[in-house]
Amino acid sequence: MGFFLLSVVILVAGYFIYGKVVENVFGVQEQRLTPAHELKDGVDYVPMPWYKIFLIQFLNIAGLGPIYGAIAGALWGPKAFIWIVLGSIFAGGVHDYFSGMLSIRNNGASVSEIVGKYLGTSAKQFMRIFSVVLLILVGTVFMTGPARLLGSLNFAGIESYQVWLGIILVYYFLATILPVDKIIGKVYPLFGAALLVMAVGIGTMLIVKGYQLPALTMDNIHPSNLPIWPLLFITIACGAISGFHATQSPLMARCVENERYGRKIFYGSMIAEGIIALIWAAAAMSFYQGTEGLFIANDAGGPGAVVYEISTALLGGFGGLLAMLGVIACPITSGDTAFRSARLVVADFLKSNQSKVNKRLMLAVPLFIIGFSLSLIDFNIVWRYFAWSNQTLATFMLWASAMYLAQNLKFHWIATIPATFMTAVVTTYILQAPEGFELSTSISYPVGIVTALVIFLLFLFKIKKIDHNVPSETQA
Repeated sequence: MGFFLLSVVILVAGYFIYGKVVENVFGVQEQRLTPAHELKDGVDYVPMPWYKIFLIQFLNIAGLGPIYGAIAGALWGPKAFIWIVLGSIFAGGVHDYFSGMLSIRNNGASVSEIVGKYLGTSAKQFMRIFSVVLLILVGTVFMTGPARLLGSLNFAGIESYQVWLGIILVYYFLATILPVDKIIGKVYPLFGAALLVMAVGIGTMLIVKGYQLPALTMDNIHPSNLPIWPLLFITIACGAISGFHATQSPLMARCVENERYGRKIFYGSMIAEGIIALIWAAAAMSFYQGTEGLFIANDAGGPGAVVYEISTALLGGFGGLLAMLGVIACPITSGDTAFRSARLVVADFLKSNQSKVNKRLMLAVPLFIIGFSLSLIDFNIVWRYFAWSNQTLATFMLWASAMYLAQNLKFHWIATIPATFMTAVVTTYILQAPEGFELSTSISYPVGIVTALVIFLLFLFKIKKIDHNVPSETQA
């Protein structure tokens, strides 16, 4: 477990060292009035303590992502730790920090508006559609999955999937239109704390009971021999870098009381999620004594069964309770904020003030009609595109962050380098994936890398033409 513990230490150190670097490059202005105060409306713009926002943000971005993704990524062995650590510190943390802080600097703007401001009108229009579609997909799947599980468990004596779907749908609707501090602000910190307790408990018991990891090797030990590049970097999204986070950060950006809390909330929650991913990757590959055993268990019952078996074995009945909370509550708490984020993206596009409940209903009702309609069809094929779409959204956000930094004469490389890397990842993946063009690696690898380099050079050419005589955003 030495490599696992070292990974945790490096990740925590990354928050204090590189997180501070990112914060300094951005340039926090503690005297600047935040949208939570300037635009306070008692609905979406509601000042809240930073620790409460941290727990809400953590649960918003985490859900089941760093658990299920880490379990799938663990099939490549301890190499998954390297991506989780480096991804969280140098890509995910940067992505989450800027998606939150740029939203604060732009009156709580959604990701599509932020990307559009720094990458142009075409990018804005694309991201408006792209982000709303992505959010509805997330909301729908995280609505249907828990409903099926609750029905199969005959929870509370209700075994009907349709009844549970209706109950979850009603909850989603309320969480989408009610003020952020009424449901989300009260319930989410508790669920967020429970998710942290479960992970810390699992990690502690792995060490206490002496579980051992497979040996670290650069050989591909995936039982299905799936290529490390780029699949590992798509499989472990939450826990390293995830575009979904950029849709959630503006929710909390509208509640931050002071810019000085940005690193704790946005960068800190990404590091916390990375620790969750490390713990579950370690648990998955050590509990089943290697990737072969994990593959068999995951293939037989899916990641939900893996989570439940590990939790009950290591933490007993309490662990089983936390596992069920995670498998059921975590996706629900990601799904409801997905619909809420979709409402805000559309509201930003239409410039619709959301302080009045009728205005919120006008946007929420159509979104839920679409979501409910999608829940009635076979979603498996469509959902396969989510992994790629998620990382593509993250790539756009990183390029927007790099452009912001360049425009303001700041050290843009902290965003430019991970943006270039992720461009290579998403391009290579869609070229070779079954849901993409199904090209051979001899084509997808070089084309993906060349595409990333071309976009990188275009970015450098673009920033050379920036007129720095125009007042920068931070000076305005």
